[in-house]
Amino acid sequence: MKITHTDIYRFSIPMEPFTIATGTMTYAQNVFIRVHTDAGFYGVGECSAFPMITGETQDTCLAMARDFARLWKNEDALALQPRLQQLHDFAAFNGTIKSAFDMALYDIAAKNAGIPLYKYLGGSYKPVETDITVGIHDPELMAEKALAFAQNGATIIKVKIGKDAVMDVERIRQIRKAVGPAIKLRVDANQGWSFEDAVLALQGIAEFDIQFCEQPMRTWNNSRLPELRSLSPVPIMADESVYNYHDARQQLLTNSCDYINIKFAKSGGINEAMKIQDLAASYSVPCMMGGMLESRIALSAQLHFAMAMPNVKFYDMDTCMLGHRADPCMGGVRYEGYHLTIEDTPGIGADASEEYLAGCEHWTI
Repeated sequence: MKITHTDIYRFSIPMEPFTIATGTMTYAQNVFIRVHTDAGFYGVGECSAFPMITGETQDTCLAMARDFARLWKNEDALALQPRLQQLHDFAAFNGTIKSAFDMALYDIAAKNAGIPLYKYLGGSYKPVETDITVGIHDPELMAEKALAFAQNGATIIKVKIGKDAVMDVERIRQIRKAVGPAIKLRVDANQGWSFEDAVLALQGIAEFDIQFCEQPMRTWNNSRLPELRSLSPVPIMADESVYNYHDARQQLLTNSCDYINIKFAKSGGINEAMKIQDLAASYSVPCMMGGMLESRIALSAQLHFAMAMPNVKFYDMDTCMLGHRADPCMGGVRYEGYHLTIEDTPGIGADASEEYLAGCEHWTI
């Protein structure tokens, strides 16, 4: 099955401003692709650039996408490993845009097999309930937001912190007081703390029954994670400290984390994400399925992966509920409250609407 051409779209999605420790996003810097084949069908892929995390912007992704599309022209779409290796041989890093091409290949493979992606990956359908995220703001406003989520049926709330350790403890105190003891709370510092502030904050929030804390420090402090973990009464989840399999191996060998957050935009897609979750399973370290600011297209692929991978135990898949002002997706994942469902159609089961694509900058390679 030969790749005939690739359509590439600047897939910007306006959204309500969303603030984390490393910055504020006002639109999703996404790229959407369709990899066409001579079999009469195509695979779709989407990625979401998050420059303050991965170092990639929408424009760098678009530039690399055009190069990648040229590499793949007239190549075998079903030779998955050689196709991905072509990308790695051409350019190091660039995991965000690589994830869109990886996703499109898996979509093609599952469509060719006539089965949903989760079955192609060896999984079976299972229920998935996502958390919902409260962005950084004043403690009172964050508590009000968390309470509104709880009253709307959320049972798991993720709280962004990491700007001020003392204030972060107050944020969590007020949120726990507002939502009561039954709601599961998890926090994400997005690398915002120094070592000393991380110790202060983690010991300060422990009394509020916190599931785990994602990425307390900058990645250049990875060497201090084992020490922090020994001092923290809150379990530590590695996020930005784990981009690929090799990062995961280092974290696991040094006993640096209790959990690992997998994101396609970090790993480069499904293929590397599977290696991470398999390795983590061998260490009995559960994983979470996370994301950046993808639409329901990439979210659909994430759901297939989460259902197929037995070591994915936590779900942070609220990306489309965080203030997207447009929904460019046809088909795909649906939210039923905070539960995610998807039809049993071949492949990823999602695509972009032609109406939305008509307004996007577009290249065909």
